[in-house]
Amino acid sequence: MLLIAALVLVGVGGEDEPVREPSPTGPAERPQEKGPRGDVRITACAVDSSTHWPHAELLVTNRSSKDSNYYVRVEFVDAGGKRLSEAFASTIGVAPGQQSEITAQSLDEVRSRIDCRIENVTRYAS
Repeated sequence: MLLIAALVLVGVGGEDEPVREPSPTGPAERPQEKGPRGDVRITACAVDSSTHWPHAELLVTNRSSKDSNYYVRVEFVDAGGKRLSEAFASTIGVAPGQQSEITAQSLDEVRSRIDCRIENVTRYAS
């Protein structure tokens, strides 16, 4: 019984799970920005071990006073800063103070470690 509980708590990993690395461009290394760009932060940056497609998980927090739509462009770069790919993500109807989790998924194959950078955020009232 204890062994089963331990396995449930620990979980079982597999080859299909992406390797997740914290993004060095995440919120811990730069102060909160003003405007729409400050509403979005990278929560995970990884390359899927099966498809080799990079993706960034994003948390959008609407700090404006109106329901808003967001369009976010993310760039994937190597350790030297060379652009490897980019992806887009969007969310609509985010109420003031509400959060939305979205994923920017590239379909380009990448076989190296990556950093994720938010390149542009567009916010407009819904």
